[in-house]
Amino acid sequence: MGSNSSRIGDLPKNEYLKKLSGTESVSENDPFWNQLLSFSFPAPTSSTELKLLEEATISVCRSLVENNPRTGNLGALIKVFLSRTKELKLSAECQNHIFIWQTHNALFIICCLLKVFIYEMSEEELQLHFTYEEKSPGSYSSDSEDLLEELLCCLMQLITDIPLLDITYEISVEAVSTMVVFLSCQLFHKEVLRQSISHKYLMRGRCLPYTSKLVKTLLYNFIRQEKPPPPGAHVFPQQSDAGGLLYGLASGVATGLWTVFTLGGVGSKAAAAPEVSSPLANQSLLLLLVLANLTDAADAPNPYRQAIMSFKNTQDSSPFPSSIPHAFQINFNSLYMALCEQQTSDQATLLLYTLLHQNSNIRTYMLARTDMENLVLPILEILYHVEERNSHHVYMALIVLLILTEDDGFNRSIHEVMLKNITWYSERVLTEISLGSLLILVVIRTIQYNMTRTRDKYLHTNCLAALANMSAQFRSLHQYAAQRIISLFSLLSKKHNKVLEQATQSLRGSLSSSDVPLPDYAQDLNVIEEVIRMMLEIINSCLTNSLHHNPNLVYALLYKRDLFEQFRTHPSFQDIMQNIDLVITFFSSRLLQAGAELSVERVLEIIKQGVVALPKDRLRKFPELKFKYVEEEQPEEFFIPYVWSLVYNSAVGLYWNPQDIQLFTMDSD
Repeated sequence: MGSNSSRIGDLPKNEYLKKLSGTESVSENDPFWNQLLSFSFPAPTSSTELKLLEEATISVCRSLVENNPRTGNLGALIKVFLSRTKELKLSAECQNHIFIWQTHNALFIICCLLKVFIYEMSEEELQLHFTYEEKSPGSYSSDSEDLLEELLCCLMQLITDIPLLDITYEISVEAVSTMVVFLSCQLFHKEVLRQSISHKYLMRGRCLPYTSKLVKTLLYNFIRQEKPPPPGAHVFPQQSDAGGLLYGLASGVATGLWTVFTLGGVGSKAAAAPEVSSPLANQSLLLLLVLANLTDAADAPNPYRQAIMSFKNTQDSSPFPSSIPHAFQINFNSLYMALCEQQTSDQATLLLYTLLHQNSNIRTYMLARTDMENLVLPILEILYHVEERNSHHVYMALIVLLILTEDDGFNRSIHEVMLKNITWYSERVLTEISLGSLLILVVIRTIQYNMTRTRDKYLHTNCLAALANMSAQFRSLHQYAAQRIISLFSLLSKKHNKVLEQATQSLRGSLSSSDVPLPDYAQDLNVIEEVIRMMLEIINSCLTNSLHHNPNLVYALLYKRDLFEQFRTHPSFQDIMQNIDLVITFFSSRLLQAGAELSVERVLEIIKQGVVALPKDRLRKFPELKFKYVEEEQPEEFFIPYVWSLVYNSAVGLYWNPQDIQLFTMDSD
């Protein structure tokens, strides 16, 4: 072995790994642990690299699974790690690189082992493996310390208490990843777990007091987006004449090192850059989402969700009510800026949804911001590129918009924000447009995409609900936005006529052949009429509440007034058509009086003048259109598979064999 690098395929033959997983018990005080933990290789930064590592070490891990009941070596390794973490904070302050390096290696091995143990056995069996002791092979003592709980508490302390420095960055990432692994038993169950040993430890007992501090730290890790230190920056100088990545240690320690290896072998090309710029921020966000979506215990709500629901701004000096547990304060401005910058990822959009939906403090703060375009524009860009996003990400973005549009202040303010040159909007050059008009354009485009591609009623419902919430506050609609509203109605009208014609032909055909089953055109017709009704209500809401602010919408209505003829006498639309018909008739009359060959500018001028003379008392009042997002009765069935799909697909820190995963056999995509 010595200082020569070896291939990753040689790991199963490594003498230290063979001893750890073999039949011989190793005392936690044995010098062997210093030798085992003195290895170095570039930290895996992708699922591909982790897959290579897992494939190389799976035989070692399974050997330990078999022998640990007799040796208790897993418990000894964990005790070695726990004893070292007691000095970790001091080591960071003293820049003790060797100590931190070896402690990280211990945690890295534990994390790799845990993944295999969790896959190979039930949680009850895993708990037994934590209680086997060297002094009594093959047995366990019920009154012995609970190593599993102690390890979890230690990980929480490590995440929250160890200062984030170049030399501690990797161990912080590893601590977060190991906690995710602890909770990963969910991946191997098709149903949502509602009782779990790991849940029990996290929701009560010794771990519970760390709840608010852990949530706060994970949020700040997300906010800060700390990049990993450059290679070598977090360790002491390497020997220039070494054949691998050996550190310049004293020779007495160096002779006991693992065979050093790189994932690609000596002289290979550098690994591809990680897909995320901050592994710590990414893993912290994933852990936060996993914790927030743990199911409630039978006798207590999820404390991590409670913490997310109740935290306040650091500038808020009001006391927390005694009834709110796990409360803390965080800088809302920093959180807002991070959320604005990170919306390209599913997990950041899911966090935004979670905060807006569950924390009234953050929702109030965001709605009071004067720079909402920084948050709304990334959400609109997600929807604009709907064909490139997974359905869950699109849903989350739409629900975020729906929650925002529940607020009238938001609906007014977005029409006051003027934007220039939206480069990602390619259908038409938009040199200047309000944020409100752009929002309308993108939502309508999403509806049209859904009509021709996915045909998802839930997507339609959310899009139309957001437009309906905004409709009474439409202001100075851009001419293109007004055109698109009417164009969407035109598309719906054509679809209605087509379905109606198909239903009529089908009915005629059934008279001559009673054996052929009829397609359910009645249901299709009912759905399309519901959508048409909603569009008419949106147009009507704008006309009755803000007609004088929207001459472009009136112009578009007049230009396509023939579209509405067929709906005047339709029993499903007669009532809502009264106002629209009144507006069309009134302005059509004024245009006739003005003569033929009118320019666009002249028509708009006549409309603006006519608004003052329109007898508004003749416009029928309808109930205000207001839709609120209501979470489903069992949201876990959607959110837990979604969160774990994000963890599973994460590029950093974790790998699971896709053949082993059970959770995603649910329709979670």
